Amino acid sequence: MSSITIKEFYENILGDSCPDIDLFLTENLHKDVGHVNVFDISEIHSSCKYKTEMPYDRRTYYKISLIKGNNKVEYADKTIMIEDAAILFASPKIPYNYTNLDRDQSGHFCVFTKDFLPVSKTGLELDFLPVFSPKSDFIYKISQDQFTELEAIFKRIHVEIKSDYQYKYDLLRNYIMELIHFGQKLQPILPQDNNKTASSRTTTLFIELLERQFPIENIDQLLQLKTPADYAETLGVHVNHLNKVLKEITGRTTGEIIGNRIYQEAKILLDQTKWNISEIAFSLGFEEVSHFSNFFKKYNSQSPLHYRESQIV
Repeated sequence: MSSITIKEFYENILGDSCPDIDLFLTENLHKDVGHVNVFDISEIHSSCKYKTEMPYDRRTYYKISLIKGNNKVEYADKTIMIEDAAILFASPKIPYNYTNLDRDQSGHFCVFTKDFLPVSKTGLELDFLPVFSPKSDFIYKISQDQFTELEAIFKRIHVEIKSDYQYKYDLLRNYIMELIHFGQKLQPILPQDNNKTASSRTTTLFIELLERQFPIENIDQLLQLKTPADYAETLGVHVNHLNKVLKEITGRTTGEIIGNRIYQEAKILLDQTKWNISEIAFSLGFEEVSHFSNFFKKYNSQSPLHYRESQIV
């Protein structure tokens, strides 16, 4: 799973010919306040080669979408159908696949980076908010009246993005927080059941989450997901469910798959780097060298040091 930056988002989703990319590159990148932008979905469909599917990617930005049209969202073991109007809250921790089911699409979406809504400005930590939690069903069905009310907020964002008001970014933060609080009062759309498809998708997402952490290229790059519970939380499923699915699909438990991948990376680092054993252990998530040594011996009869020495010709 690749890592998609806010700039690559414009290029991949909107297409190279969209004028919005030039706008991003010239006027709307403010490193001192983070980044925020807003789009009209119907205008994008009419003026750009808008992609009908947004695949699973590692996103580095947050996104709030006000949607009207037929669409399908796949996430972890869930398939959610949007048949009319909905609002979607996406964060870097939520990998999902989004597909337009028809060309009659309208609404708005805004994208922003985490440093646009820091705790110092809002008093709230984004990742701790219910709508952005990995455990959240982050798509909410809304009525026509609610769509109209939310669209009014988005229209104010459109106006303010283009303004030269001195405190416009403070105002934009307020509008986005208004969208967030509106969403947190709503009920999520219930997912459809399809156990076979859901199990395959959960397995695929788990493997992608695992592989996105590798290769380890420098000693400051640390594993963020280390345990079955870490992966289950990120995927929004119970750890026992994840273990059951992986066992059925792969024949191995969650812990066995994680452990084997870390062992393979450990061998690569021992073979191809000059890092000492402590540095390798720390980069792979071990707080003590002895724990790393015991782990390595489970897969190899040698200690990490003896293994490295045996590879020297």
